[in-house]
Amino acid sequence: MTDTETTTPAAISAADALTRQLESFGVDTIFGTCGHTNIALLDALSRSSIRFVIARHEQAAAHAADGYARASGKPGVVLVHVGPGMMNAVTGVASAGFDSVPLIAISGDIPTYYHGRHPHQEVNLHQDADQGSIYRPFVKRVWNAHRAEDLPRFLERAFWTATSGRPGAVLLNIPMDLFNREIPAALADAHPLVRERAIPDLPADTARRIAGLLVEAEHPLVYVGGGLRGPAGRAAMISLAEHLDLPVAHSLMGKGTLPDQHPLLLGITGFWGSEQANRSTREADVVLALGTRFAETDSSSWEPEYTWAFPPAKLIQIDIDTDEIGRNYPVEIGAVADAAAAVAAVDRAVREIQPEPVRREGLRERITASRREVFDGARERGRSDAFPLAPERILADLRDTLPADTILVTDVGWNKNGVAQCYDLPEEGRFITPGGSSTMGFGPAAAVGVQLAQPHRTVVALIGDGGMSAQLPALPMAAEQGAPVLFVVMNNSAHGTIADLQAANFSTGFGCEFLDADGNPYSPDFAALGEACGLDGYRIGSADDLAKSLRTAIERRRPAVLDVPMVNTPVPTPGHWNIKDIYHGRFA
Repeated sequence: MTDTETTTPAAISAADALTRQLESFGVDTIFGTCGHTNIALLDALSRSSIRFVIARHEQAAAHAADGYARASGKPGVVLVHVGPGMMNAVTGVASAGFDSVPLIAISGDIPTYYHGRHPHQEVNLHQDADQGSIYRPFVKRVWNAHRAEDLPRFLERAFWTATSGRPGAVLLNIPMDLFNREIPAALADAHPLVRERAIPDLPADTARRIAGLLVEAEHPLVYVGGGLRGPAGRAAMISLAEHLDLPVAHSLMGKGTLPDQHPLLLGITGFWGSEQANRSTREADVVLALGTRFAETDSSSWEPEYTWAFPPAKLIQIDIDTDEIGRNYPVEIGAVADAAAAVAAVDRAVREIQPEPVRREGLRERITASRREVFDGARERGRSDAFPLAPERILADLRDTLPADTILVTDVGWNKNGVAQCYDLPEEGRFITPGGSSTMGFGPAAAVGVQLAQPHRTVVALIGDGGMSAQLPALPMAAEQGAPVLFVVMNNSAHGTIADLQAANFSTGFGCEFLDADGNPYSPDFAALGEACGLDGYRIGSADDLAKSLRTAIERRRPAVLDVPMVNTPVPTPGHWNIKDIYHGRFA
């Protein structure tokens, strides 16, 4: 008998096999919470190189894994427990799925041999052992394991499915007894991750047809969503736009694809879009849309008099997801392809048809003037030293103080919509936000995941007091991990955006404003909460305090909470969203 034969076991637990497989897939961080159904896997992870981040709440775990995936470019992994644990994670996993973020959720489940007996914490009542069905509306696939031998194959399929095509979330549901069953040790290496993957290219003849339409158009326009990812795609899009002098608009999720100071960038469209951006989209005769689903708020509720007019405009839609082609607007050319590869092919085809660059008289000057009006207008409103601070003052102080490569992770409200509209994002910076589900509470935990993925960059969780209240577990998670996230809380003692909407349409803030027993505005002391969790706390008490505290927090390089009192004013909405019509009894 050889030494190898004496030291290599013929069989290992499925938990050990999965851990070895996760390591081989390059997983270095898993977020989650413990439960009696998953501690066997946690035991195996304790002997591995993988860092397990205790999130204290499953929604926080999912958001942190989501943020980690967005910032690292690798799939996020979240581990949860049966029943309430799994249900707590629903919002976070769904948010990742809606935003096309690759996330693998692994859940423990009841033992295989207790089906139908309703054991502890099983989700049952109307269906036995079917907790995976809770996730089916928003994940790409659910695997319910029945044999330990199947787990390595299922894990590989989960990673492939989450990361291929249009990325998204998946669920691998594992009965707890399978973790402890022995399987052949060779199975741990029998299903390696697919490393080489072919992406669907844009056919050459289609690229030429698209190029011809763009060259012949009088008022062409490029519209960019969150699906154009990576430096190669951005570079190709910029090359195409600059060669044909194409104005470029973007969705909420597309902010940062083109530098905010680029002379062809119109900015965001729709409800929060500028008058210039919405007019340009209405007047376009050919639109090249890249990796976007034409979301309702970005499209002014799809009403043609406000943002998009298809027809008469011709829509060229390129997306990796077949379901998105023509979902909200009729298309002239619909192509299922990787947006980055496709725009590069179109760029090449354009140069064959139109070798000389095109210049449209006055276009760049009009766009620059419009953008300056948006940014300068916000700056002017932010000059006030009034306290509590105007939201524009908070954004201005952040822009002036933060390093250029800061990653801004937002929540919902002014911190998302205002930033998308009027925050001049530096070229080196990055904007991460919950788009598809607009989840309040995304920002705090997602920022921790982002910081763990990018440990040397400044990461700011720009959040409202409602979002911070929704995800307080992010604070001890940041402290335990030594993640120097700066939690900047825009504190207006309300669910401010909805309170503004309610006040404008129903003349009340009932149920939206935070009040104490005497009817006075109420807010926790978030700086004290941070300090109680081991973070630095900064209570902003005057107009000058924020910039000073930011500089100190950046220099100290520690997790910190900056509690910033803010007046409750609405984000400007130059566009349209028909919820206002609905409130007044006018229906589509």
